[in-house]
Amino acid sequence: MLLKSGTQDTFFHIFNHLHQNNKQIILTSDKAPVDMQEVEQRLLSRFKWGLSAELQAPDFDTRFAILKNKFQNDGAVVSDEIIQYLAENVKTNVRELEGVSNSLIAQAAFNRKEFSIELARNVVEKMVKNQKKEITIDSIQKIVSDYFNLDLETLQSKTRKRHVVQARQLAMFFAKKYTKESLSSIGNQIGKRDHATVLHACKTVEDLAQTDRDFQKYMDELNIKISN
Repeated sequence: MLLKSGTQDTFFHIFNHLHQNNKQIILTSDKAPVDMQEVEQRLLSRFKWGLSAELQAPDFDTRFAILKNKFQNDGAVVSDEIIQYLAENVKTNVRELEGVSNSLIAQAAFNRKEFSIELARNVVEKMVKNQKKEITIDSIQKIVSDYFNLDLETLQSKTRKRHVVQARQLAMFFAKKYTKESLSSIGNQIGKRDHATVLHACKTVEDLAQTDRDFQKYMDELNIKISN
């Protein structure tokens, strides 16, 4: 939305108007302000005035509480055992939790069945089949590590050995390509690096792919493994 200069200019004036009138402003993004290279500096400086917080997926206790509260509000008597099973197997976001609880209630009513672990398992399995496998930084690191016969600790280490550095850079490149994580988050999860290191890694990978046939082969084979 903010890629067009006209849109950014309009947003700049709206932001200033709200701020000058002591209005509370809440912004959400899939990137931290420091990673928004396409956004004008005057906007970025204003974004940094406030508090920035990275939102994480709900943990088990939170998922359990959300599901329990949802069933209670819907008047459905579901055992803690079933709620625990759902909380352990649906880990993405609140929308998915609400979806699985609605599906369980609907399936029980439609088929005139009691709530059970078997019914919950069927609902979860159908949900998983309808979803693409999520590509995460962790899964990318594992695939890259296995491909180069490295352990995860070595991939994330400070060593400057060429084959390890290239493996690490490829992991960063594919994390940027396949996930919505910010550059800062990618760097932090791959050896506690900063966002500038991730940017440099991505540029290096793109340059090597143009000049090194072996490296291009690594990229192509890893791309297939990760995307599948």
